[in-house]
Amino acid sequence: MCGIIGIVGKSEVNQQLYDGLTVIQHRGQDAAGIVTCDAKGQLFLRKDNGLVKDVFHTRHMLRLKGNMGIGHVRYPTAGCSTSAEAQPFYVNSPFGISLAHNGNLTNTKQLKKELFENDRRHLNTDSDSEVLLNIFANELQKSTRLKPEADDIFKAVSQLHNRCRGAYAVVAMIANVGIVAFRDPYGIRPVVIGIRETDDGTEHIIASESVAIDSLGFKLVRDIEPGECVFIDVNGNITTQQCAEAPVKYPCIFEYVYFARPDSIIDGISVHKSRLRMGTKLADKIKRVFPDHDIDVVIPIPDTSRSAALQLAYDLGVIYQEGFIKNRYIGRTFIMPGQKERKKSVRQKLNAIDFEFRGKNVLLVDDSIVRGTTSQQIVQMAREAGANKVYFASAAPPVRHPNVYGIDMPSPDEFVAHNRNVEQVAEEIGVDWLIYQDLDDLIDAVKYNDHVSDFDTSCFDGQYITGDIDKSYLNYINSLRNDDSKQHADESNAVIEIHNN
Repeated sequence: MCGIIGIVGKSEVNQQLYDGLTVIQHRGQDAAGIVTCDAKGQLFLRKDNGLVKDVFHTRHMLRLKGNMGIGHVRYPTAGCSTSAEAQPFYVNSPFGISLAHNGNLTNTKQLKKELFENDRRHLNTDSDSEVLLNIFANELQKSTRLKPEADDIFKAVSQLHNRCRGAYAVVAMIANVGIVAFRDPYGIRPVVIGIRETDDGTEHIIASESVAIDSLGFKLVRDIEPGECVFIDVNGNITTQQCAEAPVKYPCIFEYVYFARPDSIIDGISVHKSRLRMGTKLADKIKRVFPDHDIDVVIPIPDTSRSAALQLAYDLGVIYQEGFIKNRYIGRTFIMPGQKERKKSVRQKLNAIDFEFRGKNVLLVDDSIVRGTTSQQIVQMAREAGANKVYFASAAPPVRHPNVYGIDMPSPDEFVAHNRNVEQVAEEIGVDWLIYQDLDDLIDAVKYNDHVSDFDTSCFDGQYITGDIDKSYLNYINSLRNDDSKQHADESNAVIEIHNN
């Protein structure tokens, strides 16, 4: 998962891009980057591994000149973490294009071959974002104008949709021309538009989540539609066009479960309210399955489960308490690159408040259970804190299938629910009983208006909406993404890194 942002302003945008990236830092903690463009068309780039606050220092910010720019926060979905794959990427031909991307292409191997054999383009990394950039650049190069116009850009994006498969939310900048943003024809990954009126004129923003728009004082306009392209020129004029032949909206439901901030609105749906409804659905299921439950207290596993846990406790008529204190300076264990790192970080990240557990039957609530590493250790912490019984509720169904659209859910063998029933998972993580959300209930909880007809739920049901995923592809991404391959890649990294200081 990654986060993207782009701003066309009337004054320097470096600080706004920086501030926006810090707000969507939860979407990627591996690397960060910003590229800006001044009135002369000169580009200024800074990117590197690390958090936003560590990548950008005063000296870097002073060099990021211009009233237009894009930014990116990254975590890797395949291979190792190197600064050579930090975004945005750049190609000088045609026109000077930089690009940042959230998602994952599912036909990368085919596109790489086409780019080399047919388009005569060289790729310097293994990133599918660089593939996207070169596809876009190659299609835009077919324009006969010295300076591309909206029609040229829309035509290029239309051809890109015809060639690319998978999930992608993209923001690109063409030097001294403007910013382009587009979304795959299924709308799997989120991206929104915002606007702000100033004394000097209208400013526009593109971002992965509405929370970045709110925090910078912009007004949320709407989501970019599946297949749609938005072009904002250097003067702040905005043009949009549907560039896909048969777009349908299937946003990733895991955005609402885990990734997005609760104060974001994605495709017209409040993430916080969705999670409240998840809690209600879970409470209803507990009443059906365990009508004589003896739960004394409901305790969330911070942070993303709080909304669901609070509503669940209210609907059950059980006390809600905070039982874990979180260290804010430890990253999200879900997106850490290896099992050893995840195990080591759990106890550094959370500490139990003993008296909230001692002698009580505790229901722990989490947004989901993926590998089970975190859940297992948290259950152990609850028992060590003196809990009489430990129950566990997941606001999401069992994760049993890989996610191929940009979330690091790799090898099925690493999922705790793989080839296990609910009772076996409960035994594995060490709880007295375990309850999962039903998939239909999860969909009902999120699908609260007419903005979305259905969702990508592939990690729960194995149904891949793009229709191009087969066993050979799943084996291929498994070989790239499982923890053993990541560890080996980290130990044998031979990539030449180019730092832009």
